[in-house]
Amino acid sequence: MAVTDEAIEKIKGMIVSGALRPGDRLPKESELAADLGLSRNSLREAVRALSLIRILDVRQGDGTYVTSLDPQLLLEALSFVVDFHRDDTVLEFLAVRRILEPAATAMAASRISEQQLRALTSQLDALGAAPSVEELVACDLEFHRGIVQSSGNSVLCSLLDGLSGPTTRARIWRGLTQEDAVSRTLHEHRAILSALRDRDAEAARSWATVHIASVEQWLRSTL
Repeated sequence: MAVTDEAIEKIKGMIVSGALRPGDRLPKESELAADLGLSRNSLREAVRALSLIRILDVRQGDGTYVTSLDPQLLLEALSFVVDFHRDDTVLEFLAVRRILEPAATAMAASRISEQQLRALTSQLDALGAAPSVEELVACDLEFHRGIVQSSGNSVLCSLLDGLSGPTTRARIWRGLTQEDAVSRTLHEHRAILSALRDRDAEAARSWATVHIASVEQWLRSTL
C-alpha cells in the first residue's frame, strides 16, 4: 500500500471509529503524524486528498477540521466524477435514474406538503403551454429535484442530483428533434403532480417511470 493510501486509511479509521467526529479539529500535523506513525509529507498528501472529497476542511491559519459529513456534501464528489462520462454511457445513467427516481417519487407521495405541491404547481403554470426546449429542461431539473427533496431522503436526493447532469444534453436534443417531446413532457409532469396531489404512490411511481423511460426509448432509437 502506498504511504499516502495508508495515511488516508488511518485518518478514515479515526473518523469511522469516532475518534474524530464531524466538526472536530485534527491535532497538529506533527502530533498526528507521530501518533499514526506517518511521515508529515504522507499525512499532508492524505489531508489534501480527503479535502478534495469533502471529508476534511483545510482552513488556512486555523487548522484542519472534519466536515459535517452530510450526504449532500460527500456526494459532490460523485457529480465531479459523473462529469467525465462518455456519450455512450448516457443510457446507463438513465437506467440508474429509472430505478431510483420513481422510488423517490413514490416516497414523496405520502410526505410532500401542501406548500410543496403549490410550489410545483406554480412552477408548471409559470412555464406555460409552449416553453422553449431550454426552459423546459431547466424546469424539468427543478421539478424533479423538488419532488425528490420531498421524499425526505437526503442521500437519494444527492445521488439523483449527481446523476441528472449527463442526461441533460440528451433531453435537450430530444426536445429539438422529437416532434411531440415538449407537449409529452408537460403532460407527464402534470400526471406526476396529479398523482402526488392524490397521495397515490403507485401512480406517481408509474408516471415517473414512463417519464424517464420515454427519454431512454428515444435515445436508444437515435443511437
